[in-house]
Amino acid sequence: MKKITTIPNVVIRTSRGLTIAGTRITLYTIMDHLKAEWPPHLIQGWFGLTNLQIQGVLDYIEAHQEEVQVEYQQVLREAKETERYWREYNREHFARVAALPPKPGQEKIRAKLKARKMKWTQNQYAF
Repeated sequence: MKKITTIPNVVIRTSRGLTIAGTRITLYTIMDHLKAEWPPHLIQGWFGLTNLQIQGVLDYIEAHQEEVQVEYQQVLREAKETERYWREYNREHFARVAALPPKPGQEKIRAKLKARKMKWTQNQYAF
């Protein structure tokens, strides 16, 4: 069995939840990337984390797996509820904007954006 040693003071609890000390990056953001199968060295580079920070986060997640997973699922539920609220709140505005005719010369870019949006929507629910 692998011994887990947590690096002290790398992960702290703030009003935003479990956070990497000295940053505004939450463990939930890191977990999103781990869930998307990003390797730790890419996560480290993307967020500009030190070796100590990324190792501390990974150690913390491993040592507190159950607690972190429960909080992560709660964060995902709240994010989904917030997104649903704002989509409904802005539904009429989005419909008005979508009904606007394209500006002359923007037909190609609108078609490209529509295709990317369709692809993104399909990929978002592929998990």
